[in-house]
Amino acid sequence: MPMPTQFKGLSAFPITPADPKGRVDTAAVEKLVGRLAAAKVDSIGLLGSTGTYAYLSRAERRRALDAALPVAGDVPVLVGVGALRTDEAVKLAQDAKAAGAAAGLLAAVSYTPLTEDEVYEHFVTVQRESGLPLCIYDNPGTTHFRFTPELVRRLSRHEGIVGVKSPSPEAPGGTAHLAALRAVVPEGFPLGYSGDWNVTEVLIAGGDAWFSVMGGLFPHTALALTRAAQGGDATEARALNARLEPLWALFRELSSLRVMYAAAGILGLTQAEPPRPILPLGESARARVAETLKALNLS
Repeated sequence: MPMPTQFKGLSAFPITPADPKGRVDTAAVEKLVGRLAAAKVDSIGLLGSTGTYAYLSRAERRRALDAALPVAGDVPVLVGVGALRTDEAVKLAQDAKAAGAAAGLLAAVSYTPLTEDEVYEHFVTVQRESGLPLCIYDNPGTTHFRFTPELVRRLSRHEGIVGVKSPSPEAPGGTAHLAALRAVVPEGFPLGYSGDWNVTEVLIAGGDAWFSVMGGLFPHTALALTRAAQGGDATEARALNARLEPLWALFRELSSLRVMYAAAGILGLTQAEPPRPILPLGESARARVAETLKALNLS
């Protein structure tokens, strides 16, 4: 079976600009998504963690969907549908399907720590009751739940679970992680990775997709790295990755979310700030972001 296009290559994750009351700026969403569609990214990850989905109401998530989908055109759109309650996640997945999303990204969002059986039932229920294909969203830094190869194996056997988004381990751990998952999932089941500063080596090793934060604002640079890594030019991919180290350093120190909000403002794409209680970067840190973008010629 051919791999779904939304789970290969570069999946670019933009921020979701909104006002201080959480109302989505649909014009800014259209502008950001339009840039990604024009760059011909392989897919767009709307309402991911970079898209601050957890801070938006169901109604505002739907407004973001309705703004983004027409502008995305033929580019598949993956939509974050995570929620604390299974019934709420079902509704969000139903909204995404009705809007025309290609797939949902479902994280194991929780307050009380979840068991593997609970996560399995959560995923199967959301997929069955919404009819939306789902990508496993493994984000332990946020959810404090890590998907084991055994749980991925169980979920990958469910017809509506169609891929996995894993955090990229530090080299050389990515190759081993990729091999461990390849050994338990069906042939052709897409294995994608996030974690921009660690992703290059796992892409070179055969990872199917890069779920990229920086790609949400700088798609051409992210595409160049992705194409080099997946096209067999490891030397070029590593050179591009090394060149981006000043940006990765800011991501690690300040968080990629805060840096991307600052970068979007510096580029004049939106003056929206992150949702509270997340604070925007201060003047000194913002100046460092501006200097890095200029030095790397990112625009």
